[in-house]
Amino acid sequence: MTESSSRPTRVAVLGASGRMGAAACASVEGAEDLELVARIGRGDPLGAVAEAGAEVAIDLTIPSATGENVRWLVEHGIHAVVGTTGWTEKGLAELRAQLDGADGIGVLIAPNFAIGAVLTMRFAEIAARYYESAEIIEMHHPDKLDAPSGTATHTAAAIARGRAAGGLGPVPDATEKDPAGARGAVVDGIHVHAVRQRGLVAHEVVQFGGVGEQFTVRHDSFDRISFMPGVLLGVREVAAHPGLTVGLDGYMDLG
Repeated sequence: MTESSSRPTRVAVLGASGRMGAAACASVEGAEDLELVARIGRGDPLGAVAEAGAEVAIDLTIPSATGENVRWLVEHGIHAVVGTTGWTEKGLAELRAQLDGADGIGVLIAPNFAIGAVLTMRFAEIAARYYESAEIIEMHHPDKLDAPSGTATHTAAAIARGRAAGGLGPVPDATEKDPAGARGAVVDGIHVHAVRQRGLVAHEVVQFGGVGEQFTVRHDSFDRISFMPGVLLGVREVAAHPGLTVGLDGYMDLG
């Protein structure tokens, strides 16, 4: 709770009409220490968030809207927990600069709220220093707007950090011709392959290869309810972490 332990923290959900937003609304309503005070759908004015007295807002909108939403929330002294992907380094830098002048306001941008996905990223960073080869396959439903996923991008960055710490050079790859892009995207030196297929929700496979062996880390979210424990963790912790935090692991004790 952001001000007093005697009352629930007041929460607004942006993107409340979407599937993730609806799940977030239900989860907030089911939490005794939280109170849902505003449901904001497409076309609804952001002013309703402030009018409702929200202390924390959960942004589960779309990449083209999230930047403006979060800037508005910070301007109005409202903490933000953001699950919308598509943030660029420029956008993050601008947000950090804005937060420097916002006394005590916290923003969490989480590429993935599933606890298992966060652990997968951490385990991938640990494993990366021990294997010559590493690639990522991310699989999502076909309604997802961006590729590669924020989770895969975050995982690639974690692998790159692990490889650097282990003194490893570029991942070996003798490919000289790939006119159709069969080798996928390259993020921080790591190949990332994106699958968009009906029936999927959110899935990631991280494959590491060494001489004579393969090590695989996999996480599957079969239902959006899997993201809700992480969303609620973010809502409960964001006020205690002023400034910008990227990744739910910033709120978890993972060493």
